[in-house]
Order: sequence, then C-alpha cells, then structure tokens
Amino acid sequence: MKLLYQLNAAFATLIIIIMSITAFFIYSLLMDMLIQDEQRQLKGRADLLVDIINEQDPERTPELSQLLQDRNYPILLFDRERDEVLFRTMPAIVAYSWVERYDKELVDQEVWETMGEKYVVYDFPVSRDNNQILVMATPMNDLQEVQAGFAARMVVVFLIGLLLAIIVSYVLTWRLVTPLTKLKQEVKKIEKRQFSDVKKVQASGEIKEVEQSLRHMASELSRYIHSQKQFFQNASHELKTPLMSIQGYAEGIRDGIFEGEAAEKGLNVMVSETERLKKIVNEMILLAKLDSSEDVYNPEGTEISEVIMQARDRLYPLANEKGINLTTEDIHPFYSVVDRERILQAMINILSNAVRHAKGHVAITTEAGVSHYRIKVMDDGPGIPEDLLPQLFERFIKGKEGETGLGLAISRAIIERSGGRIYAYNRSEQSGAVFEIEFNQKSENN
Repeated sequence: MKLLYQLNAAFATLIIIIMSITAFFIYSLLMDMLIQDEQRQLKGRADLLVDIINEQDPERTPELSQLLQDRNYPILLFDRERDEVLFRTMPAIVAYSWVERYDKELVDQEVWETMGEKYVVYDFPVSRDNNQILVMATPMNDLQEVQAGFAARMVVVFLIGLLLAIIVSYVLTWRLVTPLTKLKQEVKKIEKRQFSDVKKVQASGEIKEVEQSLRHMASELSRYIHSQKQFFQNASHELKTPLMSIQGYAEGIRDGIFEGEAAEKGLNVMVSETERLKKIVNEMILLAKLDSSEDVYNPEGTEISEVIMQARDRLYPLANEKGINLTTEDIHPFYSVVDRERILQAMINILSNAVRHAKGHVAITTEAGVSHYRIKVMDDGPGIPEDLLPQLFERFIKGKEGETGLGLAISRAIIERSGGRIYAYNRSEQSGAVFEIEFNQKSENN
C-alpha cells in the first residue's frame, strides 16, 4: 500500500476512534443533563404549587387546577408514617408502589422506576413533622425521545465531520507525500550517477532538510567519484614512470646494452626508483589505514608544543642545507589526546614543504585559546598557485618541487583523524604561503 493511502487510513481510523469516544461520552452525559434540567422545572412547579396553596387566593384557583390536571407532570402527596396516599394524579398502582418503596429504595433518588416505566421526580416534605411528602414527577419517555433525536443528529454530524476530516487529511497528506515522491525520483538519479540532473524539490520542515542533505550528498558523491578517478589516473602515472625506468635499465643490462659505468649507473637508478616506489606504496597504505583502520592511530596525552619543537629540530639540517632560516615564535603549551608520532609526521611533512618552497625564511607561530589551539607555518616563497589551492590536499597533487604528492594528503588525514582541521592560503601583504592547523581540546574521556 502506498504511503498516501496508509496515512489517510491512519488519519481516518484515528478520527473515527476520537469521534466515537466523544460521541459516547456526550450521549451518556446528555441524559444526566436532561434529568437535571427536568428536576429544575419540577422544583419550579412545586414551589409554584406550594405558593398557590399557601396564599389561598380564589383568583389563583384556575391556575392551581391547571397544575393539578397537567398529565405531563403527575403529582403524589402521601403520609410516609402511615403509608397513606393523600392525593394523586397518577395511576393508583404507581402511587401505592412509590409509597411502599419510598423509605427503602426511592428516597434521594433522581429517577424512580415502576413496572418498567421511569420517571424523573422531585420530592420534598410539606409538613412540619416531615411526614407528608409531595412528589412532582414527569415520565422519561419525552427525555428519551429528545436523546434519540440528538443521537440521530449526532450521527449525521459525525458522518459529515468524518467526510470533511478525510478530505482535509487527504489534502495535507498529498502535500506531505508529493515532495517525498519527488525526492524518490531524485534518489534514483543519484543511483544512476546522474548527479548533475538532481534538482531542487520544494518542501518545508524536516523534508526540506532531507532534500538539502540529498543535494549535498549528490554534490559530495560527484566530487568523490571525480577525485577517485583523478586519484587512479595520477596513481597509475606515478607508479608507471619509475616502473618504466626500472624495466628499461633492467632490459638494457640483460641485453648487454649497458656495460661498465653505464650498467652501474643503471643499477643505481633502479635502486633509487625502487625506493621511490616503496615510499609511494607505503604512503598509499598509510592513507588507506588512516581512512579506515583504528590500529594505525594510537592517541595518548600529548603536549602539542613539544611536538612542534621536535619537528623543527628534525628539519634544521634540511633548512641549513638550503640556507633557510627556520624560526619559532610564541609557542604556547597545549595538552590534548592525539597520536604523538602521527602528529609529528604531519608537522614534518608541512615544515618540509614550507622549507622546499621558501626563499630564505620559515616561521612557526601558535595561538592558544580556552578549548582550541592554532598553529601557523609561514614561508616567504612564491606562494601557492591559485588553480592548485582548491585541491592542494588531494592525493598525488603536487607543485613544482613536490615529491610523491601524498605528503600533504597524509598530513590532512592525520590532523582530521585527531579532530582538527588544516587549510592553506597565500599571504596578502607579502609573498609566501600560510598553512594553518587548528586543534580542539580533547581529553582521555572524549
């Protein structure tokens, strides 16, 4: 069954249950309300009757006669001590039955029943010794007819209300289900990898949030698939170049083309290219493990400032060799739970990249907040090409002096695995690039 029909059926069932319960209680309370209203009328007639009798005004004799002869309001006057009927305008069998049962069953009751017929009554003493009781009564047949008429009208109202409720629920459900149906069509486009064909769906509330997430997911999937294709293309190129060199020298040495010093040079090239291949493969394996494996990342309590100084010390030889002044300024302490060795590896990759591209100076500074820590690595080189900035941290993306194109990708993976983030930009006032790393406070309990 389609969602539209399921929701309509659920709404209709809920409405039927609610209206049925409401109708039941209204129907039950209606008779009590009618009885109480009838008792008020009986009390009014009884008071009027007592007033006329007490006044003994001849002019009101016709009014008294009319009250006594009204068949809709039978009257009974009896002596409860002697069980004697003093006056009645109702059948004798009913009157004597009430007199006999009054003290045992009927006193303080609103409805009296005799021979299957019910009466709404109002009784009160009219003598000083409270022995003479006046009873004003009215048959419940009229009240039951009113109740039955009300029930019939209530059924009609119930059916009309149910019909209107179903129509309204259908309209509301249709407005709810239509965006979902359109979202389903957009999901099929994603399934077929037609990411550019995914369109915006007009919706509101949580469905709008789902629609926005769906379009974002399509954009991310498109970007991911594109990056994967680019990765395989670049990886195949990076692996193919050293393999061709190794194969060429190996075949030349085997066929005797390279001899003596040429053969020695060829062997050195083969060893160098093999080491390069090994490095590329190891870095690719590390990237894969950082993305999926927990074993390669072992967090522990670490003072980040100590890691920065350790990375600086390791890069001193390379900086001196290239004539680069490597300085540290305002290195604030910051304690967090990260993998010390991996953070050190990431810092070495970023610093070595800065040293390779700097003209004469690389500076490391930090900013410490209550719950965050920011590291800046600045160089005075030519800066990062604008076309390279958006994909700088992608795999096998490298500049002019890059080695494998995996160093910055590994650094980003390590920093993100540590709960931080890294981004790069060019300095606005002077030449050079800035790599900015931000860590959040982490403890053993996080």
